[in-house]
Amino acid sequence: MLTGEIRSQIDAIWNAFWTGGISNPLEVIEQITYLLFLKRLDDLQTLEELKAQRLKKPIERRIFPEGKDPRKMPYDQFRWSKFKNLEAREMYTTVSDHVFPFLRTLGGDESTYAHHMKDARFTIPTPALLAKVVDLIDHVPMEDRDTKGDLYEYMLGKIASAGQNGQFRTPRHIIRLMVEMVAPKPTDIVCDPACGTCGFLVAVGEYMREKHPESLSDPRLRKHFHHGLFHGFDFDNTMLRIGSMNMLLHGVENPDVRYRDSLSQDHAGEEEKYTLVLANPPFAGSLDYENTAKDLLQIVKTKKTELLFLALFLRLLKPGGRAAVIVPDGVLFGASNAHKTLRKILVEDQKLDAVISLPGGVFKPYAGVSTAILVFTKTNSGGTDFVWFYDVGADGWSLDDKRAALLPEDKLGAVPKTTLHAEEHIKNNLPDVLRRWLQRDGAERKRLRTAQSFCVAKADLVEQEYDLALNRYKEAVHTEPNHRPPPEILADLTRLEEEIRQGMKELEGMLH
Repeated sequence: MLTGEIRSQIDAIWNAFWTGGISNPLEVIEQITYLLFLKRLDDLQTLEELKAQRLKKPIERRIFPEGKDPRKMPYDQFRWSKFKNLEAREMYTTVSDHVFPFLRTLGGDESTYAHHMKDARFTIPTPALLAKVVDLIDHVPMEDRDTKGDLYEYMLGKIASAGQNGQFRTPRHIIRLMVEMVAPKPTDIVCDPACGTCGFLVAVGEYMREKHPESLSDPRLRKHFHHGLFHGFDFDNTMLRIGSMNMLLHGVENPDVRYRDSLSQDHAGEEEKYTLVLANPPFAGSLDYENTAKDLLQIVKTKKTELLFLALFLRLLKPGGRAAVIVPDGVLFGASNAHKTLRKILVEDQKLDAVISLPGGVFKPYAGVSTAILVFTKTNSGGTDFVWFYDVGADGWSLDDKRAALLPEDKLGAVPKTTLHAEEHIKNNLPDVLRRWLQRDGAERKRLRTAQSFCVAKADLVEQEYDLALNRYKEAVHTEPNHRPPPEILADLTRLEEEIRQGMKELEGMLH
């Protein structure tokens, strides 16, 4: 957890960037990312030096070469541990004129991070601001993975709160819900074809550390964790840099995070390669129809990116692979041939497991679109018998632009640290989603369609032409008019009984 002091320092840095003329929050994150990367390079070389001293051998891999750069400055001066101690103006000259040109030509760190740094631009406007940022990063305990990750996540949260470029950030509690539902395994091969800041991949990594510690203790699984488990694609280089650094700070050494337009013809060769897909793909946007993959257009002839991404997920998954993805509500009930065809494929050819309807304000302040989570398994042979529906009414935060927390921090999220009471469930449905999801093949089958969650048989979906809108199947609760609470009824019955008894006495007196 970040201390209040560190949060205050980050806020001060953020304000300094804004007052210094950098108004794009992505650019702020990008500049800080470069500096974090430089600190990592210095740490790596220090490790190599210690290893060489211990073994009394020459250094195997030099990140900062011996000698001088073209401008006659020793490469050794490019190291974080050296330039952080310089006076502000001297530090600024060193970083802008020497370190960043070196960063763009770096090949020594054979990782996706080095690849994404090749077009690094230094845009920090003043020596004072650079000195301030370097000092902040240097004082954060970067050997602590949790602190590093929390630091970066806190900064990424500012992208959303700025209201600009926020589409790149899916709320972390929604991501955690989806990851918990699909329950990744250490042997999975996970892909997010629209990865942005790598939120889904980071959450899978944290889930593995928590639920499958053997994934980091077993040599074979550890190698898979660092080099084969995580795959993310995006066609925004800034996002790739930020996403790669996010993975690194959360302890993943070499994820496969690279440039790719997932809907283009270039994705050939990726078919049936992954066992798990987690994604929140773009709901709208420009589409190069001519360059869109022909095999996707054969499935659904459409220009709607949300439908093409669903078709892509089915292509990417191995048989038996699972997916949990966010879609706009229109996918659930759209009347076009493309919409109907895709829903029919999910129900008839694959196994559609769940439709979780999310409240409209989940993506505020930057989007008010209503969405749902689809959970499905690729089988290529059907398997849908019942589909589980859940109507999420609250996710723990207000559904207006402020998105203020409705509960204490320990009662927020899909896996809160403290159990929620019945009245608190009204403010955060997510723990209940997980609890009922685990009962979808048992007790949930018996729930009435008036409940918050229920199952719908495949035959009913077919009858409704594969409409997946929850309200199509949910039934209203009918109550009797003028219904009164039982105490009032009992009081009336008691009074009536007394009147009858009194009347009988009067009748007996008249007869006698």
